[in-house]
Amino acid sequence: MDYQNVLNESIISVKPSGIRKFFDIAAEMDNVISLSVGEPDFKTPWHVRQEGINSLRMGKTWYTPNKGLTVLREEITKYYDRRFHLKYDSKSQVLVTVGGSEAIDLAIRCLAGVGDEVIIPQPSFVCYEPLTQMAGATPVLMSTKVENEFRIVPEDLEKCITDKTKVLILPYPNNPTGAIMEREDLEKIAEIIKKHNIIVISDEIYAELTYTDNKHISIASIDGMYERTVVINGFSKCYAMTGWRLGYALGPEEIISQMTKLHQFCIMSAPTTAQYAAIEALKNGDEDIEDMKNEYEMRKHFIVGSFEKLGLKCFVPKGAFYCFPCIKTTGLSSEEFCTRLIKEKHVAVVPGNAFGQSGEGFIRVSYCNSLANISEAIKRIEQFLTEIKNGN
Repeated sequence: MDYQNVLNESIISVKPSGIRKFFDIAAEMDNVISLSVGEPDFKTPWHVRQEGINSLRMGKTWYTPNKGLTVLREEITKYYDRRFHLKYDSKSQVLVTVGGSEAIDLAIRCLAGVGDEVIIPQPSFVCYEPLTQMAGATPVLMSTKVENEFRIVPEDLEKCITDKTKVLILPYPNNPTGAIMEREDLEKIAEIIKKHNIIVISDEIYAELTYTDNKHISIASIDGMYERTVVINGFSKCYAMTGWRLGYALGPEEIISQMTKLHQFCIMSAPTTAQYAAIEALKNGDEDIEDMKNEYEMRKHFIVGSFEKLGLKCFVPKGAFYCFPCIKTTGLSSEEFCTRLIKEKHVAVVPGNAFGQSGEGFIRVSYCNSLANISEAIKRIEQFLTEIKNGN
């Protein structure tokens, strides 16, 4: 049978994730140190796991309301008020989803369609561009640069806007670069966004992992932006709950209601056990966040300093748990560097161009691993660089 004639062309045309290739190679090798995965190496805190276990013991295994458990939605709004000074109505402005990824998908599909354009800053997480394409909209890729600390420059944003522009993706703190947007940065682009009547999808999944004196600032808190922002967040990164698959969206009732309708038909409701665990995380997990954040920050200083000593310039990340060293001096492309490194030295990292063409010449390195493993990986990378220099 010719399956090309029965499969949806819009799905066929989307390229697979550029990250998965290196996961697959690593899975078939021994003694691999993986600095590629964007997953906390911590276990979900015990008190959170225990609440999930207790919910199963009590037989709480039914569907929840489509939007999520009432208590969970209430705790999400309390959390955003407590941590980021944003107030949302738990009944009409919150939707609990299967990970932040589903929330991003729902938001894009509800806001953009055929004939619309979605501005996507890059380097950035791999899902935004294909999800835009699958929604029938057109991705407009905007490169951010290391000399601007990978932030969105107002002039560059203005150049990308046309009369078809509908949505701006705001992926900060950023995966893969570790960049953040400060309040003054957000205020500058907010004026452009309001002028052109654009909606923002603000992916804040790394909001708690910000390594500056100031806490994360959501663009929804900037004057005039609350009513034109959909905030995406979840439990995977800050509470080490990746496998629980739980995220959420916050935003104007008119948008959340349409996202909920789509969610009703394609998902029904997020995992019940995960929702009960998340309630405990939100109520009593602030210390867990700080403990993990402090560990990440220590690793960050070590790994960035190590790359600098190896002669690979590295932007100092201010958020998330990745660094993005430049490997242009090696003469290898990002893909060549990563392929040779894993095959020759059994160290897995991700090529920068997996996150957009503007990431070419860089590699993404996760510090979601022990200091012992990171240290060993650095030694292997040093050997690899020496061999390259010697023409091997």
